[in-house]
Amino acid sequence: MIATNKDYIKLHFIVFLWGFTAVLGKLISIPSVEMVFYRTLLAAVGMAALIIMAKGNFTVSKSDLIKIILTGFIVAIHWITFFASGRVANPSTSLVGFATCSFWAALIEPIAKRKKIQALEIGLGLIVIVGLSIIFAGDFQYPFGLFLGIISGLTAAIFSVINSKLVVRVNANILTFYEMSSACVIIFLFLPLYQNTWADDGELRLIPSWADWIYLAIMAWACSVYAYSVGIELTKKLSVFFIQLALNLEPVYGITLALIVFGDTEVMSLKFYVGTVLIITAVAIYPLLKKRTESQFK
Repeated sequence: MIATNKDYIKLHFIVFLWGFTAVLGKLISIPSVEMVFYRTLLAAVGMAALIIMAKGNFTVSKSDLIKIILTGFIVAIHWITFFASGRVANPSTSLVGFATCSFWAALIEPIAKRKKIQALEIGLGLIVIVGLSIIFAGDFQYPFGLFLGIISGLTAAIFSVINSKLVVRVNANILTFYEMSSACVIIFLFLPLYQNTWADDGELRLIPSWADWIYLAIMAWACSVYAYSVGIELTKKLSVFFIQLALNLEPVYGITLALIVFGDTEVMSLKFYVGTVLIITAVAIYPLLKKRTESQFK
């Protein structure tokens, strides 16, 4: 199947949607934990509807289901830390921390698949560390927010590696449905502990405003269900390499949107942007250099 201009537009649109989640997370008034609970709930319902309309089968083996549930726990941590980073700091900071995802994947995937860690990956990883060092060397006010963003990137790398092995046996839509469902249940069970420890004033905020419901619906159905299903369809026409290369634009789109929506609150020091450019450059050139290196040894 030959890709058309429409397919390339779709690809950049879903990358734009994923970058937009950081802005939506800042706009929603309820705290991060409650927000992720509703996002996973709505995403699970939306994905279930998509599977039913496609006349899909929800059956998975018991061993795979256990692994998926555990992965759902990691997904929950990823989203909570990502949105908490945006609240503690701002969306730009959370996106910079999340941009380290490819670096973590470069370290974790060889270990998980028992392969040798490549010098190229270590070199790019050092560039990421230099970028983070430059950010911290400036008058940076959000170290904890950036830390949460980096944890978000780390957990995203972990569940991406796990999913790359699970998707061989489990349909991607079914995998997403069970991960969203398990993440929702895990967060629900976590709410009493959260209320007695970290919740503001010891109170849960489980009643979103009308505006919150609109933002949550966009986040769950447009940025999760729609974007994910379209991404799967695009793999029929576009290479996985090209799709991953385009995904590196997510922080660029997200930071640009944050500047447009939030204005002066998103303006950072020059060192922040220098460090950010280094991190995004390292992430963006990784798949290109990786492909060139592999072709030399064939």
